[in-house]
Amino acid sequence: MEKFCATFGKIVERRRCPFKMSRIGNKIITVPAGVTVTINGTEVAVKGPKGSLTKAFYEKLVIEQNGSEIVVKRPDDLPMTRAMHGTCRALLANMITGVSEGFKKNLELVGVGYRVTAKGKGLTLALGYSHPVEIEAVDGIEFKVEGNTKLSVEGIQKEVVGQVAAVIRAKRPPEPYKGKGIKYAGEVIRRKEGKKA
Repeated sequence: MEKFCATFGKIVERRRCPFKMSRIGNKIITVPAGVTVTINGTEVAVKGPKGSLTKAFYEKLVIEQNGSEIVVKRPDDLPMTRAMHGTCRALLANMITGVSEGFKKNLELVGVGYRVTAKGKGLTLALGYSHPVEIEAVDGIEFKVEGNTKLSVEGIQKEVVGQVAAVIRAKRPPEPYKGKGIKYAGEVIRRKEGKKA
């Protein structure tokens, strides 16, 4: 009983304490060479060798730059401010990575007759349907085809690269028996055992 009371007391005390630490939000962002960051209040413009991005962040946050380091600070511990602290820092770090290195998602087609070909800036996929599947070009996204069964989605916006790759994968998700379909490179498909005679 004494042990339970001690543990319960610690939990109550922890809940009373204000949350003043954010492991992600307090991380310093290092700006690499060749990248220019312009801060105007809560609007940040980032320019690098691969392009430029502009984004407006949560109005209560303070974004400060000191040389090649950027810090995101929050003025209070309100739930919304705490929630946006780490999110803002992560989005800003992704913007800097995007304009300097870019983001990439690799996809693989598995299945007899499954293939991908480039069509202008878009793609044409043969996925076992009675018709070819057309993927139209997306602004800021570049498709690269390697052979007939491998392709990559590249761009400077992480969320757009991930979304486009997910849309392509959804055209024929991997099935669990033979693993046929479109999968991410390195993705492990959980297999099911087929019916036994």
